[in-house]
Amino acid sequence: MVKRTRLALLAAAVASTVVTAAVGVAVAHAATVGCAVRYTVSAQWQGGFNADVTITNLGDPVSSWRLTWAYDAGQRVTQAWNATVTQDLAQVTAANVSYNGAIGLNGTASFGFTGSWSGSNPVPTAFALNGVTCTGSSNPGPTPTPTRTTPPPVPDYPPTGRLCDSDDLIDIGKYWIPNNQWGATGATGSQCIWSNGGPGDPIYWGTSYTWSGDPSSVKSYAAAILGWHWGWRRPNTGLPVQLSANRDVNTNWRFNVTSNGASNMNVAYDMWFHPMANPGSADQPTDELMIWLYRSNASPAGSRQGTVTIAGTTWEVWRGYVGTWNVYSYVRTSNTTSATLNIRDFTDDVVSRGWMNRSKYLTSVQAGPEIFTGSGEVNTTLYQVTVG
Repeated sequence: MVKRTRLALLAAAVASTVVTAAVGVAVAHAATVGCAVRYTVSAQWQGGFNADVTITNLGDPVSSWRLTWAYDAGQRVTQAWNATVTQDLAQVTAANVSYNGAIGLNGTASFGFTGSWSGSNPVPTAFALNGVTCTGSSNPGPTPTPTRTTPPPVPDYPPTGRLCDSDDLIDIGKYWIPNNQWGATGATGSQCIWSNGGPGDPIYWGTSYTWSGDPSSVKSYAAAILGWHWGWRRPNTGLPVQLSANRDVNTNWRFNVTSNGASNMNVAYDMWFHPMANPGSADQPTDELMIWLYRSNASPAGSRQGTVTIAGTTWEVWRGYVGTWNVYSYVRTSNTTSATLNIRDFTDDVVSRGWMNRSKYLTSVQAGPEIFTGSGEVNTTLYQVTVG
């Protein structure tokens, strides 16, 4: 596979953990306009945190709401539930979703989100509801949560709808899904991604595509990413792992492929390896491992080296070199749309051939369709990776 253009990433910096709980401020003087906000950091870990927000309406009933605040220390909201949250530099706006827009007198609405931080994570102290500053009083917040080094269980994530810009991405649990169109320059077409919601692990998502152009070059690879991709984005991935540690990396993937006419494409895992444990955005990988489950009129980079039986299935083994790293591809000899695999079985085979050293680190596991040309959809009905 040819070298990919890096995606611009939002990476959370590693920092000391401080957990805080706080309450927003005082009662409005006018009966028709008033609000109070409780903002609580419910959990915090290196570079990330969860926050819960409760709005109390102290004025006339509202049929929809928009809460705004600003961050003082560069925090970023990365994923929200029970609200639509957008951020422009320091300014954050949270708006109701379809089922929680109405708040009566003394009624409440609550939402939560996951965010990233670097250096410090102070709680905002000024909020406005529908453009009116909240000056109400509220009961004290709960006792601060003890420091923790890993995130709490991931809440359910709502469906996203279709996102079709090349810089769109979805954060869901420990994974993220970019609308990666790395090879589309000079081609004609488009691609969309979406999430069907759920707990965040496993995940359910899909992509649609229409591409024309050179049938031998990849246009896009929308994929669920666990771990590194020219930087780190999500916490609690379980990666990196050194091959010499003999850790299991188990995965389940179920998907459906719909093609509108002839397509040149494959549906595959893509793994990256580095000589260091925590590569940065500028650290190129030395090795790439692909596991092709499904293909249509497409072949991997390099040349075929033979076949091997892994997980009770026969695979073609390919080896190549693309730009600055080696690439090893295991291509199933018959297509499937369902797989339960241990990636360690494939890395062990690569090592046994003398192609990669066991001192290398597996830094990323990705899964999605590589599209050369054609039109269709790939819908993932279940995807999960567990690092043992």
